[in-house]
Amino acid sequence: MKTILTILFVLFIGLFAQAQDAKVEVKVAAQTERVVLVTPTVETTLNNNETKVARLYMDRNYKVKKELSFYTKANKSKLA
Repeated sequence: MKTILTILFVLFIGLFAQAQDAKVEVKVAAQTERVVLVTPTVETTLNNNETKVARLYMDRNYKVKKELSFYTKANKSKLA
């Protein structure tokens, strides 16, 4: 009896799912807008006496390697 009810339930759910309306595609109206690109103006001052220091590292991952090369107590050698 349980098997028959299970089969009928599965068939009922399958037929009910097939009877649903198919999804209708909704068309969306596209709007076009004009975009105006503005170039930024760059102001430079001549005879600037400010001195800036730039660091140049040979390896581009220098900072990452430096941060990963930390030492802990577990790194120390143990004497027997």
